[in-house]
Amino acid sequence: MKQFLSKFSVSSFFDAILPVFAALAAFGLGAFMLLALGANPITAYAALIEGALGSWNAVAETTVKAVPLLLVGLGICIAFRANVINIGGEGQMIIGAIFATLIGLNFTDLPGWLVIVLAMIAGFLGGALWGAIPGYLKAYFSVNEILSTVMLNAIAVQLMNYLLRGPMIDPAQAELASKIPQTARLDPLFHLPRLIPTRLHLGALIAVLLAIAVYFLLFHTTLGYRIRAVGYNPDASRYGGIRVRKQIVIAMLLSGAFAGLAGAIQVYGLNYRMITDGSASGFTGSAGFNGIVAALFGQLHPLGTIPASFVFGAMLVGANSLQRAMQVPSAFITALNGLVVVFVVSSEIWRRRRQHRRRLTARIVEDELVEATIKPETEAQP
Repeated sequence: MKQFLSKFSVSSFFDAILPVFAALAAFGLGAFMLLALGANPITAYAALIEGALGSWNAVAETTVKAVPLLLVGLGICIAFRANVINIGGEGQMIIGAIFATLIGLNFTDLPGWLVIVLAMIAGFLGGALWGAIPGYLKAYFSVNEILSTVMLNAIAVQLMNYLLRGPMIDPAQAELASKIPQTARLDPLFHLPRLIPTRLHLGALIAVLLAIAVYFLLFHTTLGYRIRAVGYNPDASRYGGIRVRKQIVIAMLLSGAFAGLAGAIQVYGLNYRMITDGSASGFTGSAGFNGIVAALFGQLHPLGTIPASFVFGAMLVGANSLQRAMQVPSAFITALNGLVVVFVVSSEIWRRRRQHRRRLTARIVEDELVEATIKPETEAQP
């Protein structure tokens, strides 16, 4: 029995660090790609690390890049615990940013701190609305949430393009022949405070505090228990009196809310306006998709998503330094990011299969122990 428990714990530890090995394998394959491009992999990856962590400013930029990944990742953790998949982080970030920006542009007479608070709430609610739609469709009409969230991403992008080229366009751009799709710049009083003399802003602290809050929500509250129960076994949850449909909607609502908050913080902490090139990534920087990978890398645990987001933030920031230092095509950076995504997601699938096998093995061992305990008692009876 002790040998089985020891083997069980070692296997669980391997599962915990499996995403790290997956990322290293992706970088290993990336090394061969660098060799094919005529670049030295050691020099290239040294430039990546230097660009992401080589100075206080680099660390600050990495942290700034990690903030939206962490917030989107927190929403993904909630959704996945209910066994629903939210691919709509891009659209939810955009809607949250639109709601938040409208607050800053229309309530200019209010105190700065109040506008910031209202904007964060508006971003949270905007993302929640955009996340609740596919959640409701999933719960009550069995609409596949992957399809609905992807379609809502496209709708959000078109809505953003319309608003930033029309009703919300910067008045200074409205009269120009070549218009830049952007809003007016927010009043400096509405900017999130900087933590140190870099671009690092208060949003980083907010994101970490929210990660702790989500941990307590999922593992120390009744609502979190219900969400996890629905994800583990909806039929048993329904038999136990849990309203399964309601929990699915709540999980998607909260997932979208955190993505919407990420969009609001992106505006008030970094860009100070909404601006786009016509695509979702023009505003979000693909944080809606990268946040999914960060959550998977963190084992879909809110606290694990904190370092995972920092790692991916470092990779995104350092990749720019790698490209400048080695003069490799920008397509290589895209390919390297894609490799990490594929390897990490694949490791998560493998981890789940290993967990399933361990549960079956543990159940068999438990049954054998019960049988071994009952058998001597039966034989001892006259």
